[in-house]
Amino acid sequence: MLKKQYLKSKDVCKVSFYTAPELDAEKASLVGDFNHWDESATPMTPLKDGRFKVTVNLAKDSSYQFRYLINDIEWHNDWDADQYVPNPFSGDNSVVEV
Repeated sequence: MLKKQYLKSKDVCKVSFYTAPELDAEKASLVGDFNHWDESATPMTPLKDGRFKVTVNLAKDSSYQFRYLINDIEWHNDWDADQYVPNPFSGDNSVVEV
């Protein structure tokens, strides 16, 4: 799930990323082109309902590809992403547009 908050004072959008609770994760990271696909750059915080969350500032008028890395081995998309694009690994990446 994605939540977007546009800031009037800056040319950025605060985007909160949430994993699905069904993933039954012990650990989650947000990985995308905004952090150069660095698997350890953006760890997510666990929530009481079983989801994970992280908020990042992204430049407005851009789109970003991303995926969730669960337990350091499973890749998942965000089912509420703005769109999906094929990736070179025979799957799709989620896209957020801000």
